[in-house]
Amino acid sequence: MLLHNNSIARPVTLAVLAAAVLASAGFCGAAEDGARWVNPLCQPLNVDGDGPFVELADGSLMTIDNQGVRVSQDDGKTWSALQKVCEGLDGLRGGGEPASASIVRTSGGALVIVYLDSTTYNFRWDNATNQPKEDCRLEVWAIRSLDGGKTWIDRQRILEGYNPNFFGFIQTRGGRLVATVPHIVTDPGRYAACSLTSDDDGKTWKRSNLVDLGGHGHHSGAMEPTLAELGDGRLLMLIRTHWGRFWEALSDDGGLSWRTVRPSPLESTSAPGFLLKLRSGRLAFVSNDKAGRTNLLLTFSEDDGKTWTKPVLLARQKDGQLSYPFFLERRPGELWVIAGFAFQKGWQGPVPLRLKVQEEAALREAKSEAKKDS
Repeated sequence: MLLHNNSIARPVTLAVLAAAVLASAGFCGAAEDGARWVNPLCQPLNVDGDGPFVELADGSLMTIDNQGVRVSQDDGKTWSALQKVCEGLDGLRGGGEPASASIVRTSGGALVIVYLDSTTYNFRWDNATNQPKEDCRLEVWAIRSLDGGKTWIDRQRILEGYNPNFFGFIQTRGGRLVATVPHIVTDPGRYAACSLTSDDDGKTWKRSNLVDLGGHGHHSGAMEPTLAELGDGRLLMLIRTHWGRFWEALSDDGGLSWRTVRPSPLESTSAPGFLLKLRSGRLAFVSNDKAGRTNLLLTFSEDDGKTWTKPVLLARQKDGQLSYPFFLERRPGELWVIAGFAFQKGWQGPVPLRLKVQEEAALREAKSEAKKDS
């Protein structure tokens, strides 16, 4: 993942400093005249990078960057020198592809990375048959460290075939690692979702059954899933589709299998979301709405996904997009939201969007808006 240089020269006036921080977080151009609007509820997130981030034992942050990892002692403003991990851990398309790697620090102290190995990337699609060609592939690999990232071991392929962006990698309360990924299947060509699980801190892995919603085409089916553990121990997977809403799947065996599959209450365009279980016990979900990728929303559930609040509009990019989010609860109730794709118009003119929002304030706004509609 490429990091953006947000360093600010000193000395500098407070006004210039404030303007620079706002611009680096994507707050520039907050008017509705074709530029970007950001909810006043949000604060600028002065972080150099777009994630993924994981908190280490001492409270510092680690991020994945260009075949390695870096550590920050100041909440992501500055980063250490690169510690090389392995080839293939550099994202796709020159390193700018979001959601191509994720990292978890386990309860046992291991650091485990699941990633799309860029050295295997070969997207090959037969438009005549609308099927993937035999050599179409982008493999999922895993690697781990038992010494805080100094050395890395047990690098292995955990899923063959073609598997694009993914937004779910967690450790359950019972200690199991679970990653949810999309996987290309054939006859007809489409995506199905599955999970990859490990009970030994990433040393060995198993694959679940496929969640197959049907479809036909290289952007159809069950795409780019995300997941969270519910209060009763079940796992909830939310899946990107082309049918105007996210679908959901439930697992009652820790991600070894998925049995309940149905449309969720959450409307959407064809774009992924990012689901988190917050320390308050609520679920929080960042996504776009059915109008397209211009609006970035935050939605809560206080009953493990049975019902959801009215969405809070975090930001809008008129004529552009704010999509492929990274989502982190940095501290209890302090939510970090970063748009992996943040463009002023279509896929042109990238301007980063990095926001910080307080859980309770956003929830109050969601409930206030719901009262206005009642």
